[in-house]
Amino acid sequence: MATSAQLKTRGFLLLASFFAILVAIFMPLFPGAHGEKVNGLDYLDNFFNQLSKGSAYYIPEQITKAEQYNGQQFTTSLKMKSPEEAVITAKLFAANSITAVAEGDKVKVSGDFGSMITIMLNDADAMYKNNGQALVEKYGVDERQTIYSWYQALTAMEKDMTKAGQFAQAKFVKNCMSKAVEPAYNYYKVEAKPVKEEIFLLIAALAFYVIYTMWYGFGLLYLFEGAGIKLEH
Repeated sequence: MATSAQLKTRGFLLLASFFAILVAIFMPLFPGAHGEKVNGLDYLDNFFNQLSKGSAYYIPEQITKAEQYNGQQFTTSLKMKSPEEAVITAKLFAANSITAVAEGDKVKVSGDFGSMITIMLNDADAMYKNNGQALVEKYGVDERQTIYSWYQALTAMEKDMTKAGQFAQAKFVKNCMSKAVEPAYNYYKVEAKPVKEEIFLLIAALAFYVIYTMWYGFGLLYLFEGAGIKLEH
């Protein structure tokens, strides 16, 4: 049976090594997404983003569903967050030959509903594939701003359709936001990786998390027991 001194030594060594590794984790020692050095948290955050991006690609499915709305005339006044946002959104619609006029913080838009949605989804697809430059060249607007404006336009559409009782269309628009536009914005510049190609690193990362948590716990346990403090359930 270990003595109090031995227990204290074990606890001290475990906690000292725990915090030494913790310091290393927060230092820029790991390869970043663009060749730079980043800390361990940023490295793992990007790693898990890369894995999740590969399984969050639903844009082609939404584009196919949009075809059922081709030919449906759609006219509404979309309330944006600001007059500046309305001007940008009207510019995006107009660049795609869709009638749109900014009036204050609203955009009066009229055109083929299926075509409108398809345009937004195609832009989201380019963004999802990290081809933001294509959007800059198309609109002359920052690529993130473009996708953000489309998101706000879809938000306004979904609210108007819900109020009008067009629940099927509203649900479809909501899905376009959550399954296409949001992922395109959030995963921009993240390189997708299939899980099967990174399975060993994934297992190692998860195992390290479990072991590292226990590491700290046993360090405290030994230290307290060495000091005569009994930890019980």
